[in-house]
Amino acid sequence: MKITAKTIAELVQGEIVGDPETVVSTITKIEQSKKGSISFYANHKYEKYLYNTKSSIILINRDFSPTQHIPAQCIIKVDNAYQCMPALLDLFNTIKAKNKRGRGFFTKISWTAKIGRNAYVGSHSYVGKRAVIGNGSQVYPHSYIGDNVVIGENTIIYPGVKIYAACRVGSNCIIHANAVIGADGFGFSPDSDGVYRKVPQIGNVVIEDNCEIGANTTIDRATMGSTIIRRGVKLDNLIQIAHNCDIGENTVIAAQAGIAGSTTIGKNCMLGGQVGVGDHIVIADNTIITSQAGILSSIKVPGRMLAGSPAIDYKDYMKSYAIFKNLHKR
Repeated sequence: MKITAKTIAELVQGEIVGDPETVVSTITKIEQSKKGSISFYANHKYEKYLYNTKSSIILINRDFSPTQHIPAQCIIKVDNAYQCMPALLDLFNTIKAKNKRGRGFFTKISWTAKIGRNAYVGSHSYVGKRAVIGNGSQVYPHSYIGDNVVIGENTIIYPGVKIYAACRVGSNCIIHANAVIGADGFGFSPDSDGVYRKVPQIGNVVIEDNCEIGANTTIDRATMGSTIIRRGVKLDNLIQIAHNCDIGENTVIAAQAGIAGSTTIGKNCMLGGQVGVGDHIVIADNTIITSQAGILSSIKVPGRMLAGSPAIDYKDYMKSYAIFKNLHKR
């Protein structure tokens, strides 16, 4: 599908210089430009590519004054070209996706399940008893949707995702390939002989609206009640969220992090890659935890930045690091 400069300008609230009917079908980096594409310029390091671009449309900042002629058919001036990119990428991604409808071959859908309007269930997928898939949602091939699972509207479930019984996923979510939602929490209790007996895990997982779950990420069901991923949370690939955790709104967690059971993480937190968080810990809103940090006790003051393992205040960690990295020289 082709998109006109006029349509793009309306989306990003830009000013057109050139032909508003210029059409593009893809988006490219400015240093890899080609005819029929749109590129953006927002960093002076790439200015040399601007003056020999092959892109049909260039997005630039209003306050930029070119020193040479820009050969693109059309230029769109905006307040901040870089900040416009997510909207453009989303536009082209939506066009590329071409939302599917109906059912693929060899699907198994229970007669008691409810599939919404314009929804899609891909080949070799299973949808269990009394499951609900909302309007416009996409379940890609080889996915498992267990009994009594509820999925909201316009949610994308990529191939190989497994959602165990009774879990709930909100609207406008994305769950990437091979994620597992609702496997048993790691609950075992030793008896008098020291043999570990399994503690039944009878709760579920609740993922609220506008969340994104990365590939191969696992979110365990609660022992009782719910493991909760609040609205707007973004989880990277290869993350473990244990049973009965509560991840606050708009928190982001990078790859290979592990959150132990019954931990509560506040709103708008940022956890770097390979962060480890102990069990039954509470982390205050707006906390930033740098990569590979270990959190062994609750963080009660909002807005702190921590580093190290066990984690301490970031500034204190850097002062300490300046000393211990040179200890071998003494």
